[in-house]
Amino acid sequence: MPQFEVDGATLTYDDEGPRDGGGVPLVFVHGWTANRHRWDHQTAYFSVRRRVVRLDLRGHGDSTGAGVRTIEEVARDVLALLDHLEIERCVLIGHSMGGMTAQTVALSHPERVERLVLVNSISRMAYNPGRALLMAASTLVPFKLFIAANIQRAFAPGYPREEVRAYVEASGGISREVVMTLYGAMRDFDVLDRVGEIRVPTLLVHGSHDVQLPVKQMLRMATAYPDAVVRMVDAGHELPVEKPAELTAAIDRFLSDGA
Repeated sequence: MPQFEVDGATLTYDDEGPRDGGGVPLVFVHGWTANRHRWDHQTAYFSVRRRVVRLDLRGHGDSTGAGVRTIEEVARDVLALLDHLEIERCVLIGHSMGGMTAQTVALSHPERVERLVLVNSISRMAYNPGRALLMAASTLVPFKLFIAANIQRAFAPGYPREEVRAYVEASGGISREVVMTLYGAMRDFDVLDRVGEIRVPTLLVHGSHDVQLPVKQMLRMATAYPDAVVRMVDAGHELPVEKPAELTAAIDRFLSDGA
C-alpha cells in the first residue's frame, strides 16, 4: 500500500500494471465519501495490459489529512500524485466529485491529460428539490443520518439493501470536517462556461436513474464540450459499483476507438 506526503496529508494509492506499452497510464479519481476501491473492477481489467493508478483522496479511505475546501485543492493533490509518480500525461477518469476534479486538472494543466472520462459528473452544481432539501438539512440532522441519506439515494431502485448499508458503513471513517467541507466545495463548483477549453476527447458516462446529479445536468455539460461522447447506463449515481462491467466496457471502447 504505497503512500506519499503532500501538504500535511499522507495519500495512499495503488500503481499497477505494466510500465511499457499499452498507452499512457489510466488515473482513476473517486467521488465524495468513497475510496479507491470504487474502481476495483476497472483496475482488475485494465491493469492486465496498461498502467493503472488510483488513489484515496485526502481524508478518505486509507489517506489522512483534512482542510481541503475547494475542488481546485483536491486537483492539486491529484497533480502531486502525478508528479510523485513522474507521470507526465494520462487518461484521467473521475466519478462524481472525482469528475469535477478531473475537469479542473484538464483546465489548469491540459498538457497532463490525453483523454478525459467523466462518470456521473457535471460541470456546474445545480440542486433539484430533493438535493436542495438535503443541503438545507445538513446542519440540522445528525451527521450519520445525513451521510446515510445521501448514499442511499445515490443507488438506483432495487439495488441490494445490504450492499448499500455496507457503503454507508464504509463512509463512517471519514471525518465530519472532510465530508462537510467537500460538500461545500461541490456546491460552489462551476466550470460550465470553461469546458469549451477542454479540447481532448472526452467520454461522459451517466446512470439514467441518477437523482444526485440528474441526466439533464450532464447533457447541459455535454453540449458545451467540443469533443464529447455520451454513454447512458441503466444505473443510479454509483455506476462504478452498480454496473461495473458496463462502465468498464464503455471506457474500453472509448480508449480503443474514441467512440
